[in-house]
Amino acid sequence: MGKLLVRGMLAGLIAGLFAFAVAYVVGEPSVNASIAVEEAAAKAEHAAAHSHGGGHGEGHGAGEGEQAEDELVSRDLQSTAGLATGVLVYGVALGGIASLAFCFVLGRLGRFTPKATAALVAAAAFTTVYLVPFLKYPATPPAVGNPDTIGKRTTLFFLMILLSVLLGIAAVVAGRRLAPRLGNWNATVVAGAGFVAAVAIACAFLPGNGDAVAADFPAAVLWEFRLATLGIQAALWVVFGLAFGLLAQRLLAPGPASAQAIRAAAPAA
Repeated sequence: MGKLLVRGMLAGLIAGLFAFAVAYVVGEPSVNASIAVEEAAAKAEHAAAHSHGGGHGEGHGAGEGEQAEDELVSRDLQSTAGLATGVLVYGVALGGIASLAFCFVLGRLGRFTPKATAALVAAAAFTTVYLVPFLKYPATPPAVGNPDTIGKRTTLFFLMILLSVLLGIAAVVAGRRLAPRLGNWNATVVAGAGFVAAVAIACAFLPGNGDAVAADFPAAVLWEFRLATLGIQAALWVVFGLAFGLLAQRLLAPGPASAQAIRAAAPAA
C-alpha cells in the first residue's frame, strides 16, 4: 500500500502539471475577463458615488485611498506560481486519496487489471467528486456573487460532494449484491440508474445558489469559465488514471522480462 500511495502521489503530481497547463491556457483568460468586469463595475459605482456624494474633496480622497491600496499578491504571481502551487498540491493530495481507494477496490470489482481499475477509480472520482456537484452548484468566477453568502455556498458545495460520494459508494455496493441474481451487466445498469435517481432527488431538495452570480454578469464569460473549470478537472483525472494505471501495472503485474529479473534477483530459498 505504501508503494501504491507514493505512485498515486507521483501520478497526481504529473496530472497536476497537465491541469496547470490547461488552467493557464484555457482558464486564465476567463478569470481575467471576470476581473475586468468587476473592476469596471467598481469604477462605475465609484463614479456614481462621486457624482452624488458630499463634494469633490470627499470623492477625490476616496479615490486616492483606493488607488493607494496595494495588492498583497500581484495578479501575475497569482496566475503563474500561485496557480501552479495550488493545482500541484491539489493533484498530489487527490492522487494519494485516489490511490488508497484503488487499494480498497482492487480485486473487488471483478477481474480487472490494475490499469483498468485505475481508470475506473479515476472516472468514479471525477464523477462523484466534481461532475455531480458541478451540475448542482457550477463554478463561478471570482468576485461575481454576493460575498455575504459565500460561506453558505461553500458549505452547500461540500455537502453535495459528500452526498455524491456516499451515493456512489452505495451504488457500487448495491451493484455487487445484485450481480449474483441479475448478472453483472444488469446489476450495473440498475445500480447506475439508482445513483442517477438518488442524485436527482438530492439536487431537487438542496437549495440553489440564486445569488452566486450577479444578474448583469456577462453570460459568455461565465460560460467560458465553467467550461474551463470542467476541462481542468477532466484533464486532471484523465492524466491521473493513465499515469497511475501504468505505474500500478508495473508494480503489481510486471511483464515477463521484469518478472524474470525479479525472480533472478531474489535470494534462493
